Amino acid sequence: MPRYHFNVFDGRKILDPAGQDLTDANSAQVEAIMVAGEIIKDYAKHIALGEDWHMEVTDDTGLILFRLDFQITVSPAVTSA
Repeated sequence: MPRYHFNVFDGRKILDPAGQDLTDANSAQVEAIMVAGEIIKDYAKHIALGEDWHMEVTDDTGLILFRLDFQITVSPAVTSA
């Protein structure tokens, strides 16, 4: 069973050295969305507006299989008020 690593970048680099065994890349995508959701839920007060926050999912060789990007973009109507 392939092993996938979920590395988070939020102004810091938080690597996942252990990884997780999952059946395929589709399962890794579902897991990545769930993990990202939990991180955002638990640490929402610590995520800055406009801060680059992303997760890279890699295989055991370090090859990036896909990336999830999250960004808060404030509307011009809010910033000009």
